Amino acid sequence: MVMSPRILSRRPAAAAGICVRAIQKVAEEPCDRILKSPSLVSLDILDDWKTDRGSYDPPSVPDICQASWRIAEIIDGKMIAERIRSRIAEEVARMKQSVNGVPGLGVIKIGQRRDSETYVRNKIKACEEVGIRSLLVELPDDCREDEVLKALSRYNEDPSIHGILVQLPLPDHLKEERILNAVSLQKDVDGFNPLHIGNLAMRGREPLFIPCTPKGCIELLIRYGIGIAGSKAAVIGRSNIVGLPMFLLLQRHHATVSVVHAFTKNPEEITRDADIVVSAAGVPNLVRGSWLKPGAVVIDVGTHPIEDASQEHGYRLLGDVCYEEAVKVAGAITPVPGGVGPMTIAMLLSNALEAAKRTYGFSGPNLSGTYK
Repeated sequence: MVMSPRILSRRPAAAAGICVRAIQKVAEEPCDRILKSPSLVSLDILDDWKTDRGSYDPPSVPDICQASWRIAEIIDGKMIAERIRSRIAEEVARMKQSVNGVPGLGVIKIGQRRDSETYVRNKIKACEEVGIRSLLVELPDDCREDEVLKALSRYNEDPSIHGILVQLPLPDHLKEERILNAVSLQKDVDGFNPLHIGNLAMRGREPLFIPCTPKGCIELLIRYGIGIAGSKAAVIGRSNIVGLPMFLLLQRHHATVSVVHAFTKNPEEITRDADIVVSAAGVPNLVRGSWLKPGAVVIDVGTHPIEDASQEHGYRLLGDVCYEEAVKVAGAITPVPGGVGPMTIAMLLSNALEAAKRTYGFSGPNLSGTYK
């Protein structure tokens, strides 16, 4: 039986302190779906201001922003990502049996940044767990641009590689735009190419790939029954990797979106008016509890390693959002870690699988839930 999304009822905070419970009941996906996010073209409707506004009736979902909250619910990205990865593993196994091939991901890592090494290690491990083949090219910090382009060229020409990932950020002496533009459109599973972003922006268009982090954020909102259409959303940060595509994707889902950046005057006034706040500014603890209206949904994209000798790896992670304050105001919030990060990796795997399906002409359940 397929369960409808529902949000658990709240309980008063214990006098000894705030205890945040994870939401236990999230919709189980039907057997023919991997992702719940629909195709973007299927969302397109005409903006006709003369017609009855009620003619468009979005799917009925619980509106988490209208409830009366005392403590935020946790949006468990780790749990959702594990479900998605399990379905991807099943599909990869079916692909291998059917066409004797599996998705291949080619990764390029430049330098020895601690965070980049962690991210790449986690992505390669995730590939192994779902049966995706991965290759890694590691180059030194002082490598030349032509060395990077040669590695990209080899991946572009390798028919067993269906997706290419260049781990960012790059050293300052390398031109990010030139390197990313060298990735084949059909293998750009990060979705950073201007053509993908252009198709994301335009009605009636469907990009080959949607950037992984924004795609994962939308998937979380949908799976937790949080209404996007008609809501007010604020995106903090306007990077090409997260902020810009997040703005475009929310708009395609019919939210009214404001973008907050370093030059925005009184940013807290804008975010305080938002039903959904997505922070991708890259500044730890930027978003305070006073920036949020009661019951808002908070998606924290920030990941900042802070040295902490008491932790196993010598550091702990902070987000863009001051969690201790936000959790007392928001209706729902993603934790750091365990929120957006696992979903980003899951979306990378789903994009790689989709790329391989196109290459092999493999038919079966589409990642967005329909059969090809």
